[in-house]
Amino acid sequence: MKKKKKNKKLKITKKSKKLVKRNLKLKKTTSKEELLPKRKNDYLADEKIEIKKIKKQATEKRKYNIKDFVVYPKHGVGKIMAIEKATIGQIEIQFYKIFIEKEKLTLTVPINQQINLRPISTINQINKCVSILKTKPKIKRTMWSRRAQEYDQKINSGKIYELAEVVKDLNKNTDIIADQSYSERQLFEKAYERLKSEFEAVMKVSPEDVQKKMDKALGRNQNVDLEK
Repeated sequence: MKKKKKNKKLKITKKSKKLVKRNLKLKKTTSKEELLPKRKNDYLADEKIEIKKIKKQATEKRKYNIKDFVVYPKHGVGKIMAIEKATIGQIEIQFYKIFIEKEKLTLTVPINQQINLRPISTINQINKCVSILKTKPKIKRTMWSRRAQEYDQKINSGKIYELAEVVKDLNKNTDIIADQSYSERQLFEKAYERLKSEFEAVMKVSPEDVQKKMDKALGRNQNVDLEK
């Protein structure tokens, strides 16, 4: 029985020696940094490396057809009358012929520069504009020259909600000219007519009906004739 116990002890010591040798080899091959536990930032760094960049898909340009209504920011609503081609410097260019009825103006807009164009608003956007017209105007205490510049920028932005805000802010609820300065009335009429023309194109009703709808939202005298 004693001999067997001695043999067992010998076997244990051999195994322990082997384990010690292995640990010594590992210490030699691995650096101190590798033996230390990873910090949270190290795991985040590993995750960042694994993230792959996704290439953006090329966006297709919107295609407009003849008789489509579009909005050109600096001139308002227009109708595409033709899509033509022309060769300039051995390069063939396609462009839209857009007629702006309010200004009796025809614009030539190259298709590759149609970023300046936008489609006319939806009926939901028109309804939101009516809601804007019903709200109280914002009273600003800044100098009129600065405010006039801001209003002009909004009118020429081509954004229908900004246009509605200008009409609402410059509205005086009356047709008495004395209540507005000349420049103030000019900006109001410009914004009003731009908005009105888009209402007409979307709602497909007469100019008179559109004016009644807008004036009701603004609380204006229904007999106002802005074209006079």
